[in-house]
Amino acid sequence: MADYVLYGTEVSYFSGKARAYLRWRGVDFEERLTTRDVYRDVILPTVGWPVIPVLALPDGTLVQDTTDIIETVEARIPDGPRVMPDEPVQRVVTRLLDLFADEWLVIPAMHYRWNYNEDWIYSEFGRTSAPDAPPAEQYAIGRKNGERFRGAVPMLGVTEETIPGVESAYETFLRNFSAHLEHSPYVLGGRPSLGDFSLIGPLYAHLYRDPESGRLMERVAPKVADYVRRVVAGDKGTGSLLEDDVIPQTLEPILSVQMTEQMPVLVETTNLFGAWASDVGKGADVPRGFGMVDFETGSHTGECAARSFPLWRLQAVTDEIDAMDIAAKARLGDLLERIGGVPLMDLRLPARLERRDYRLKLA
Repeated sequence: MADYVLYGTEVSYFSGKARAYLRWRGVDFEERLTTRDVYRDVILPTVGWPVIPVLALPDGTLVQDTTDIIETVEARIPDGPRVMPDEPVQRVVTRLLDLFADEWLVIPAMHYRWNYNEDWIYSEFGRTSAPDAPPAEQYAIGRKNGERFRGAVPMLGVTEETIPGVESAYETFLRNFSAHLEHSPYVLGGRPSLGDFSLIGPLYAHLYRDPESGRLMERVAPKVADYVRRVVAGDKGTGSLLEDDVIPQTLEPILSVQMTEQMPVLVETTNLFGAWASDVGKGADVPRGFGMVDFETGSHTGECAARSFPLWRLQAVTDEIDAMDIAAKARLGDLLERIGGVPLMDLRLPARLERRDYRLKLA
């Protein structure tokens, strides 16, 4: 029997991130499909809400959220390669890519799934939830289960007015990442690190595996499709991370888009979070969002939800900056100036966040 159990599915955004990491790390684990019974008997009684992936540790403890899963495994299994770089600027960039992949690429991932692959994903949801049911019943179950995900698409800012921008921005990302892969097999050199596993969340489960978006990736960016297959398989790589805290110049176009598109939303969300936090006490559960804010993607503008969880990922970025020495901050400052991200040096949440009891709370 395996030491660890991953409760997840192939269609799950974040299951892909956790699965690829566990394979790369050589963890002794088995993956169990999250059927209706698993949600009822395992996840809901402990976590309290229907969410995946969840990792069961050898002692039966459940860990939820991919970053928590990865950090838990890194702490419990000290031998072997580490998912986080040792060098300070690389650590910040890795955290930025974690923030970008988890919380911004979700926009094209959800758009392509629900506007190009809707019928297919209903069947997949049903097959996952009730693997023994006949296809028609699976589809009906999948449609019911999928309604809450389908309903989230407009909240991410995906509307008739913004769809051209969403698609333009995604294809720009594919071209930029393809150009990077011409020079480096992974984000920061010859082996995977956290940024690679973060990117696999959207790139595998939604944008590679869903049929229509998968065909788009193969056509527009075959190098990215090949990269996805390698990372999903747990490829160890054939080299090491770049030395001397180097950040590949080929990553800068991707980081520039992040600063242009995602960072203004994070700033506005931070302001709304500050107003909310000023009226509540320590330990309060943080709401999932704070209203709507303006955003821009692919030169198209609209409104999207000011979601709270990206602030948790942002706090991890700024914590890395605060841990830097003066020389590292100077190197980071040079990079941020090139990518239009200088305000990040001073951006801090007005109150700290923590995760406890599977919830985001005010620290």
